[in-house]
Amino acid sequence: MSAAGLLTFPLVAFVAVQAAMAMESSQGRLAVTGMAAGLVEPWSLAFLPDGGFLVTERDGRLTRFPPGGGAGRPVAGLPAVFAEGQGGLFDVLVPRDFARGGRLFLSLAAPVDGGGATAIWSARLEGDRLLDGRFIFVMNAASDSGRHFGGRLVEARDGTLFLTIGDRGTGPDGMEAQDPASHAGKIVRIAKDGSVPPDNPFAGGPAPEIWSAGHRNPQGAALDAQGDLWVSAHGAAGGDEIDRVPKGVNHGWPVISYGTDYDGSPIGVGTAREGLAQPDHYWDPSIAPSGHAIHSGRLWPDWAGDHFIGSLKFDYIARMDPDRPGPGGWAEEALQSPETIRVRDVREAPDGSIWFLSVGNGAVYRIAPPGR
Repeated sequence: MSAAGLLTFPLVAFVAVQAAMAMESSQGRLAVTGMAAGLVEPWSLAFLPDGGFLVTERDGRLTRFPPGGGAGRPVAGLPAVFAEGQGGLFDVLVPRDFARGGRLFLSLAAPVDGGGATAIWSARLEGDRLLDGRFIFVMNAASDSGRHFGGRLVEARDGTLFLTIGDRGTGPDGMEAQDPASHAGKIVRIAKDGSVPPDNPFAGGPAPEIWSAGHRNPQGAALDAQGDLWVSAHGAAGGDEIDRVPKGVNHGWPVISYGTDYDGSPIGVGTAREGLAQPDHYWDPSIAPSGHAIHSGRLWPDWAGDHFIGSLKFDYIARMDPDRPGPGGWAEEALQSPETIRVRDVREAPDGSIWFLSVGNGAVYRIAPPGR
């Protein structure tokens, strides 16, 4: 084979780990350290057992970084993605049993007949290559719309998987999020082999994977210390939400909302209706939430149980305190610096530090107390 025919896997463009910058907070000054750069539309990050980390980019790239940062290497073997509008490669999840089989999970907009469909794809990671890849779930409501895919993955305590799915941009006049036969506007729950857990609330229905309904575009999701699922979702003009999502709940979109349509017209019947859940917190104006972590308190005991949510619109990380009231429901502190430009993902690392992705800077950052 000629040299021109050889497959090569170049190093990802990378700026060496930067000296810590400062961010002011209610816990004093925080150190913000750059861990990776040169990324284009980064969407998600996940930590590996060896101390390294993975980062997805929306146009279909996955990169593996060594412990402590450094030159990243592209991971080969990914499926094709529907990279239209907001579509593409979304979340990467390294499950708790990863060390036993090396299998991880990716969410993406899969190219299917009719356009794109939010899906889960699973494969075994060996070095810089994915092997034995297969789809274990594809939503049943494909659309050529490039909007509202959702796409966050969470591993439940019992090892099942939650996937958030948006309403696919049908707007307040569309009722797909309320249709029990459609995955659009739902959170689904499946086993790691793609089977449907028998205790799902709609296991006997036409879309047995459904866990909850009435979601517009949930782009953040996390478990709390009790194992409860929480999501953060985009509203329209106002009405972004934080919601606890118990089994079988209906969060009401587009029947109820704390926002209005973009032309100023009301949505549905107003802010409340019997049988539809209220948000635990809502924002008006919208902050465009994406990425959601609930802190253990490992590095900041006073922040235990607080929610950290990225803002794509206003360039900050919202620290939400469920124990203190504030406008919309909970008290909020904006953690902001030149690094928090269009925050797409927020994660707590195994050491308790908070990591985030900046779309605006194309970079990964780590927040910790100075000297930690």
